[in-house]
Amino acid sequence: MTSAPLPDAGSNWVDRHAPEGLKPWLRLGRFDRPIGIWLLLLPGWQGVSLALSQYRQTPDVYDAWLFLGFAIGACLMRAAGCAFNDIVDRDIDARVARTALRPIPSGRISVKQAWAFVVGCSLVSLLILLTLNLTAVLLGVASLVLVAAYPFMKRITWWPQAWLGLTFNWGALMGFAAAAGGLPFLLRVYGQSLVATGEWYAVGMAVGAQGHLAVPALLLYLGGVFWTLGYDTIYALQDIEDDAMVGVKSSARRLGANVHRGVGVFYLLTVLLTLAAGAAAGLGPLFYVALLPWAAHLLRQTRDVRPDDPALALRLFRSNRDAGLILLLAIILGSVQLPL
Repeated sequence: MTSAPLPDAGSNWVDRHAPEGLKPWLRLGRFDRPIGIWLLLLPGWQGVSLALSQYRQTPDVYDAWLFLGFAIGACLMRAAGCAFNDIVDRDIDARVARTALRPIPSGRISVKQAWAFVVGCSLVSLLILLTLNLTAVLLGVASLVLVAAYPFMKRITWWPQAWLGLTFNWGALMGFAAAAGGLPFLLRVYGQSLVATGEWYAVGMAVGAQGHLAVPALLLYLGGVFWTLGYDTIYALQDIEDDAMVGVKSSARRLGANVHRGVGVFYLLTVLLTLAAGAAAGLGPLFYVALLPWAAHLLRQTRDVRPDDPALALRLFRSNRDAGLILLLAIILGSVQLPL
C-alpha cells in the first residue's frame, strides 16, 4: 500500500526518496519535517558555543564531538518524543484533518510498534548522553520529566507552548554544562580500568570540574523558552478550528485576536534575555552586531503573522531555523575580542 504525503509536510526527502516500507517509520519520527530537529538542536549548539565563548576555550576534539553528538541526539530524541506524543494523542489526531493520516491514527503503525520505536531511539540517545560529563548527564535524565509531561499539557493548560519551550530549550543548559569543563562521564567512572598508568588515571579521575551551569546559560535558556512560545503559538494557528472542535487548548486559542501582540511580547522577552545572557557572559561587540539581523527576523515574524492565514503561519514557523542559526553565529562571534 502506497502512503500519501502528510498535509503539513511539504516537499521533503522522505516522500521523494525513502523506500515505501520505511516511510511510516520516518514519518512517525517526523523526519519528513526536519524543522523540529533544527529547533531542538540549535539551543544545544548555542549552549555549547556560549560556554566556549564565555571561557575563551579553544575547541578541541571533545567539543567537536559535542556538536556532532548533540545533532545525533536531537534527531533521535525528537523522533522518540514525536512518537510518544502520537501514542498519547492518537484518538485526538484521528479527529483532526492535519494529523489524521499520521502513521498511528491511520493504522500503518501499531501502538506496540510505536513503543518499540520510542525505546530504541531512547536507548541509542542514552549511549550518546553517557559520553558527556556528569552535570550534562544529570540534566539529560531530568529532561525526561519534561518530555513525558508535554503531550498532556494541551489538556491541562492554555499554554502547552510554554511547556514545549521548557522542553525544547533544555539543550541550552545541557550544552553549556557539557562544554563548561570536565571529562566525559564514562571516562570519569571507568578511567581506572581504561588505562592502568597512574598518569592517565589522574587525568581521567582526578579532574575537579564535572561540568557546571552559570547565569548566562540560564538567561539563554529562558530566552529560548519565550522564543519557542512565540514560534509555536504561530504554528498553533494552523489548528485553531480543529483544536476548538476536539477541546484541545493552545496559546493561539487563548490569545485569539491578540495573537499578534502576544507573539510580539514573547519575542521582545527573547531579545532582552538573550542580550542579558551575552552581557553576563562577557561576549564581545560582534555578538551585539550580529544580533541585529536576528532581532529583525523576529520583528518581521511579529509584523507578518495573521490568525486567518495558516499557510503563512507554517512558513513563519519554519523560518525560525534561520533565526536560530543567526543567534548561533552571533554567540560564536562573541568570542572574538576586537583590538582597542
